[in-house]
Amino acid sequence: MLYFLNAAKLLFLAMQNKVLILDFGSQYTQLIARRVRELNIYSEIKPYNNLPEDLSAFQAVILSGSPYSVRAADAPHPNLADIKGKKPLLAICYGAQYLAHFNGGNVAPSATREYGRANLSMVRDNEPFLANVHLNSQVWMSHSDTIKQLPSNGVLLASTTDVENAAFRLEGEDTYGIQFHPEVYHSTDGSQLLENFLVNIAGLKQDWTPDAFIETTVAELKQQIGKEKVILGLSGGVDSSVAAMLLHKAIGEQLHCIFVNNGLLRKNEFSQVLEQYQGMGLNVKGVDASARFLEALKGESDPETKRKIIGRVFIEVFDDESHQVENATWLAQGTIYPDRIESVSASGGPSAVIKSHHNVGGLPDYMKLKIVEPLQLLFKDEVRRVGKNLDMAPEILGRHPFPGPGLGIRILGDITAEKVRILQEVDAIFIEGLKKNGLYDKVWQAGAMLLPVNSVGVMGDERTYEKCVALRAVESTDGMTADWVNLPYEFLQKVSNDIINKVKGVNRVVYDISSKPPATIEWE
Repeated sequence: MLYFLNAAKLLFLAMQNKVLILDFGSQYTQLIARRVRELNIYSEIKPYNNLPEDLSAFQAVILSGSPYSVRAADAPHPNLADIKGKKPLLAICYGAQYLAHFNGGNVAPSATREYGRANLSMVRDNEPFLANVHLNSQVWMSHSDTIKQLPSNGVLLASTTDVENAAFRLEGEDTYGIQFHPEVYHSTDGSQLLENFLVNIAGLKQDWTPDAFIETTVAELKQQIGKEKVILGLSGGVDSSVAAMLLHKAIGEQLHCIFVNNGLLRKNEFSQVLEQYQGMGLNVKGVDASARFLEALKGESDPETKRKIIGRVFIEVFDDESHQVENATWLAQGTIYPDRIESVSASGGPSAVIKSHHNVGGLPDYMKLKIVEPLQLLFKDEVRRVGKNLDMAPEILGRHPFPGPGLGIRILGDITAEKVRILQEVDAIFIEGLKKNGLYDKVWQAGAMLLPVNSVGVMGDERTYEKCVALRAVESTDGMTADWVNLPYEFLQKVSNDIINKVKGVNRVVYDISSKPPATIEWE
């Protein structure tokens, strides 16, 4: 009984020190959450049109940007009756324009679209909101409307050369509006501005740390699961591994892990990773279903269809295995925030769908398992920090992200066993080369893509007509944005030569120098 009281207390305290972010459909909304968490403050994203019933749990509120115009008839129109003037409120971009437009100000189209870098040309003195925010500080603009006139109780706080009302507050309340995006990396004092608002004005405590997350999550998992059994699909990646260790810490042998070989893993990964998991003390079973996946994928070339087939077969395998675990009632997944962001709006709001993920979206009716996702609100770097605090091995935590559908979305076009073999060999040479040359840990994610084209080549005195592969290496922190890595020419030359000489079926290697956005990290 004492444990449940302590767990309830932990969860209650966590609930009282958090930020509500209202999503109006901006792709930057999740970056707001990330920047808030970097300040060790917990936040939750909710759609603007579905506010939590109990707002007392939130100490401050942030309004996101939006692709809409506040002047449009179908513009998002939230009910702020229990928020504005009653809780500290920060309105960003669309949110700021919304406050101005519906409180006596004037919002009109900009003469030119205000997008990209700008610099603060005026910063009002002695304003807690702007403490340590410097004149000429760079900010990031992204809007086609602008605030021409502030509400009657508006106080101008900052301007840029082109945007007079870049920041303001409303007299008599802790309400602030900014037309730029502090959450974007290019806003150099963005984190300082958020800290000023959340800590100095709203009074939030900076106590959301990996240890605090582990403590509260383990307590919550114990309460949620009780004495029931959980099945978890291990993938070999960081996310499912950390999810497994959290659940293992919470429920021990009630957790039954299954590591499925879908035939689309990296070379020798199935046997090596299975042995590694067993060494971690996990209750894990290896299932080789490679033939089943490859048969289901035969002849299919559409990227989304391939993802859905892999997801469907993955669930079918789990359904088969779940019957081997008597009285299993839960399916655990290593879903993280970017998975949910790119598959559906993170909060059920109006954000755009980018692609589907095999572990997002629920289970079919015939599979009578409840879902538990202990990492669903964490970004990749946060997952690694939690794993480190769980004393997990660095080689597991440092492993590059690998997509759930595996090589299935790195083979463009239809999938065959021969194509998988080719790409496994290419990938192994590339990844091993990065490790040998001290480059692996400097890269966030790397891999090879097998392109659906053959090209003419010459080997010896013979003409060849073989496959082309693209190598991809990016640097990132959370997968939301990524830049291609400028790998040394000498390294690329050596890897290209090794691939062409050692992998039968490949006669051309190219290097992908696209960033995200506009490209995604994976090609499918």
